[in-house]
Amino acid sequence: MLNRSFCVRVLVQTFLGLSLAGPCLILMPARAEERQETGFGELQSAELDAMLQKKDFFFVNVHIPYDGEIKNTDAFIPYDRIALSLDKLPKDKNATIVLYCRSGHMSEIAAQQLVRLGYTHVSHLSGGMIDWKRHGYPIINE
Repeated sequence: MLNRSFCVRVLVQTFLGLSLAGPCLILMPARAEERQETGFGELQSAELDAMLQKKDFFFVNVHIPYDGEIKNTDAFIPYDRIALSLDKLPKDKNATIVLYCRSGHMSEIAAQQLVRLGYTHVSHLSGGMIDWKRHGYPIINE
């Protein structure tokens, strides 16, 4: 039987990306999957501002409840209903889609969902409208 503390140590080492050896490796498939690439991008506020200058993407506010918006938003889709609202998104799953919310958490969840649904060019605003405003960019409150 394997020593419990040894297995815990190996799990921690694997999580931290340290080398691992030993029989506990068979316990790791879920952790390894979690470390795979997300399939979506993270934008910083300055990057989004530059992108908005030429606006060639579909821009979605996924925050609920409504807590303001960034200019040129194309759609408002609750993050937890994104899979049920595909009719509001571009039909082309290769279209560039940028998601945002208040803090970045809801948009990250929505981005994960879109990637699982086969969308290939999805990004979200890291830090959301909080970071956007902190960097001096305007928020519209209607």
